[in-house]
Amino acid sequence: MKRIFIAVLLFLGFGTAAMACPDYSLWGSETYSLTGQQMYQEQAFRVTAGGQNYIWDCRNIRPGTDTGAGYFTTAPDFSFEISGMGGYQLAISVVSRCDSALLVNTSSANWYYDDDDNGNLDPRIVLTRPANGILDVWVGTYDGEYCDAVLSLETFRR
Repeated sequence: MKRIFIAVLLFLGFGTAAMACPDYSLWGSETYSLTGQQMYQEQAFRVTAGGQNYIWDCRNIRPGTDTGAGYFTTAPDFSFEISGMGGYQLAISVVSRCDSALLVNTSSANWYYDDDDNGNLDPRIVLTRPANGILDVWVGTYDGEYCDAVLSLETFRR
């Protein structure tokens, strides 16, 4: 009986952990519509970096990019409806007062993660062929702390 009770507790514990992960089905705290042409001039957004969900505890998220640590909120910080992306690359970067991390889910449900590619312990992801649609962005931190940050989106011609 004791083993069954422990198994049930473990099962419920894992179920709770899975629910506390970044979730692209939720809308971002802030939403914007942007075109590739508008982002040809860098667009910047203030945000508080950080979160309570450790990315590698989330089985539903397996980005094929960076493998560093990162803590993120459940809902995205931003949901962008992007259009007119033909012929553009999209650079998504963060400048922060701490060791920040970046998590992105594209309209084709691909996950991207980065920790330090922008230098100074800040992240940067470049989408070489971004698709039109919803782009969800989380700005987290390497260690679960919180700090002020600026998210930037900028397009470049391919």
